[in-house]
Amino acid sequence: MFSIVKILLSPLAVIYAFIINMRNYLFDNNYFSIKRVNAKVISIGNLTVGGSGKTPAVIYIANTLKTYGRKVGVLSRGYRRKSSGYLLVSDGTGIKTSVDKCGDEIFLTAEECAVACAVAEKRVAGTKKFLNDVDLDTIVLDDAFQHRWIHRDLNILMFDQRFVKIAGRLEQKLLPLGYMREPFSSIERADLIIINRKFSEKTGIPVKLKKYFGAKPVYYAYYKTNGFYDLKDHKFYAVEEFIGQKSLVICGVAQPHSFIKILQQNRIDTKNKLFFPDHKNYSTKEVQLIRKRFYDTNSYSVIATQKDAVKLTKFARELDDIDIFYLKIELEIEDKDDFNNLLISKIS
Repeated sequence: MFSIVKILLSPLAVIYAFIINMRNYLFDNNYFSIKRVNAKVISIGNLTVGGSGKTPAVIYIANTLKTYGRKVGVLSRGYRRKSSGYLLVSDGTGIKTSVDKCGDEIFLTAEECAVACAVAEKRVAGTKKFLNDVDLDTIVLDDAFQHRWIHRDLNILMFDQRFVKIAGRLEQKLLPLGYMREPFSSIERADLIIINRKFSEKTGIPVKLKKYFGAKPVYYAYYKTNGFYDLKDHKFYAVEEFIGQKSLVICGVAQPHSFIKILQQNRIDTKNKLFFPDHKNYSTKEVQLIRKRFYDTNSYSVIATQKDAVKLTKFARELDDIDIFYLKIELEIEDKDDFNNLLISKIS
């Protein structure tokens, strides 16, 4: 049924392609002007709708820049936040707002990196306000590959390896027929590419797609588990402590299969699952559903992603009688030294 609907929407994909191609033509030929700001700018984005691992990459790059002495800040649009315009999320010393007002991804970044963070739909104006609020020399733009109004010194493009592998399938068509925001030819704008294999074994780039990647530097990344943490007191627990445990798994991310896969690889029972849409803004209704499903399945605990955890923390009182944990993961880059040297050379 879903595929039939996609096919029926295929004429809209032609219209969408025309709009995207015309927009890129206007930027490429300087009809639309690209603005510079008083800082080095690194953009991290993708060609698809969600699920490539941009937020872990932003966290990795922000933390790496910190170790090299850069005064770094992260700017995001704050997808599905309950606010609009520019908003300072953190000045690097503490978080200034709530997850509802700024969005889950930037809130998580502020927690994990302890760097200045802000949200703004308009990146040029937002960056200027950000630089006025905080002393920074480097800005990391989250999900900004399509936001071409601002000059960037390094343009990083991310792919989910699972998506790269399915060369030629319907999913690799433009919206709304497939999942692509732009065609593969837009890879030309990237300075380097990260292919995120997440918890899977490394595979090569299919022959059908190699022509688009050309001689671009390509780095592979993967996720490393960093244990479970209690939602309420953030106490650490080793993954081994959850082996064979009957848990209720809750997940509100774009690609939940990766989360389920790593739990299964660590021999954690995932039969009881409760999926929510990506960037789910949890309310009392969802919390009551979690409680009901937890007791109905006679589960020992609830296991969530870290992105879901930052939004569920405010319901700690409602979940007081339930043991709820989140799995913390970190992005690792293969050929890390080479990647870091390229990263720093581009902004030095």
